[in-house]
Amino acid sequence: MYRHLEDCIIDLEKHGHLIRINEEVDPYLEMAAIHMKVYAAGGPALLFENVKGSKFRAVSNLFGTLERSKFIFRSTLDAVQNVMALRNDPTKALKNPFKHISTGLAAWKALPMKKSGSLPAAAQEISIADLPLIQHWPMDGGAFITLPQVYSEDPEKPGIMNSNLGMYRIQLSGNDYEMNQEIGLHYQIHRGIGVHQDKAIKQGKPLKVSCFVGGPPAHTLSAVMPLPEGMSELTFAGLLGGRRFRHSYMDGFCISNDADFVITGEIHPGETKPEGPFGDHLGYYSLTHPFPVMKVHKVYAKPNAIWPFTVVGRPPQEDTSFGELIHELTGDSLKKEIPGVKEVHAVDAAGVHPLLFAIGSERYTPYQPVKQPTEILTIANRILGTGQLSLAKYLFITAEDKQPLDTHDEVGFLTYILARIDLQRDIHFQTNTTIDTLDYSGTGLNQGSKVVFAAYGDVLRELCTEVPEGLNELRGFENARLVMPGVVAIQGAAFTSYTEAQEELQGLSEAIHTKGVLTACPMIILCDDSSFMSATIPNFFWATFTRSNPANDIYGVNSYYAHKHWACDNLIIDARIKPHQAPPLIPDPTVEKKIERLFVSGASLGGIKI
Repeated sequence: MYRHLEDCIIDLEKHGHLIRINEEVDPYLEMAAIHMKVYAAGGPALLFENVKGSKFRAVSNLFGTLERSKFIFRSTLDAVQNVMALRNDPTKALKNPFKHISTGLAAWKALPMKKSGSLPAAAQEISIADLPLIQHWPMDGGAFITLPQVYSEDPEKPGIMNSNLGMYRIQLSGNDYEMNQEIGLHYQIHRGIGVHQDKAIKQGKPLKVSCFVGGPPAHTLSAVMPLPEGMSELTFAGLLGGRRFRHSYMDGFCISNDADFVITGEIHPGETKPEGPFGDHLGYYSLTHPFPVMKVHKVYAKPNAIWPFTVVGRPPQEDTSFGELIHELTGDSLKKEIPGVKEVHAVDAAGVHPLLFAIGSERYTPYQPVKQPTEILTIANRILGTGQLSLAKYLFITAEDKQPLDTHDEVGFLTYILARIDLQRDIHFQTNTTIDTLDYSGTGLNQGSKVVFAAYGDVLRELCTEVPEGLNELRGFENARLVMPGVVAIQGAAFTSYTEAQEELQGLSEAIHTKGVLTACPMIILCDDSSFMSATIPNFFWATFTRSNPANDIYGVNSYYAHKHWACDNLIIDARIKPHQAPPLIPDPTVEKKIERLFVSGASLGGIKI
């Protein structure tokens, strides 16, 4: 168990999981570029000992592999999984109370501990400008904190057991923020801190917020954990870290006594400033929008404090490994929350939120002559109404029938559905609804649509394994390429407007229809670059599902409505980049060239192959 972040760093280095970078490195683009190179190579955690412009060290890639994450929590992982399982199924304790005594004691010993005094010993007051001001992507609005633990308390019921600890990005510099006096907080109103802010607004009072950075790695992970109702993030931090969360209060603000840095301040009712752009986990920039501004009260740092950070971008990135660890810890919690669910997989290659694969149960129609989706439709609605899953745009769901399925076998799972989907029956839209704030494929900020593909039953078609001849002879569309069985990408002119797109797609649909029934090819993707789209399955998932809004961008060959239900013979998804979409993340070639100095023989990272 680690008391501090440095304890973890020393342990990782001792066991060959960390490299120190001695050369001076610029926090403007260089540190992020180095991190991404090392992560992509499956490399170690990185300790930057000489950050240009700051006296503080920085560390990244702590959670860069599942193996390293499990190593960090090796002494507490089993206990945490036992507690999570017990929270998901309390009857286990009733059936075998003596077996679960240690689990209950572990949870009790994890409760937060209030320390006497106000500040940790030797803590120093600093300014925002003293921090490593790391800018990750060329078009970012400034420097951001990417691994913060943002703490707030319920204004109606103050106290640490009614608090929220969340990970919301924080902009430290740039835009209209007054350096050292203001920082920007990006979060959605339904998140825990948003609920607290809403209550503070109704009281006409500012919301006190503390931003912890660093400390034991368990504190960082706790800020992103989807915990069972009633379990405090700070109790979970104590459980996972094997050491109680130690805190005190200063000027009415909660202080983490173990954090490397603490930023305290207030969010005042109605005060916002432009936040962003910021290179985000979908692989694009999230653009500038008004978000709450936090008036900085004081900033504290421990002696020899270390600044942890990560870099987000087109998956896979370090947050991919985060997700794998969270899945390890939460186990079957979703099965308990949604009866009938056997598996839900947020497809990382598509940016996690846009695309879900799910397996449910189908018990409603055991005696009907035709197998068709029934129970999985009700399960689909439950999935799209649950937590972060509600941000999804595309949900493919089925049930096992005579053969086991695995949603992580992404091509196999989608092939199974495409072979069985009835395109006249199994497509269900939800329009004028919410999507991820970071997704710019919709009709406005946090506005878009969803679609459920619910397929169950016998095989309806043999999927094509080469491009059908009819798709090679379409005027105005070219370079038809097979992506996977049943999916073909074709290339069209750049998207200009939805008015023109509707005319283009109407013509495309009619042209395909005249070629005869293409039963073997249920899904056609219209894109800007079909060679890129078909080059890899991750390219297909990323470009298709991050660049399309179901209600606006799904068309069909021979489509029609019957009793308000939309149907077609072949799906066409317009996955061309739209004019209103945010630009993709592109590394700076000059910076890429500059960081090569660290990977040559004799340099700190000379042993890593990139």
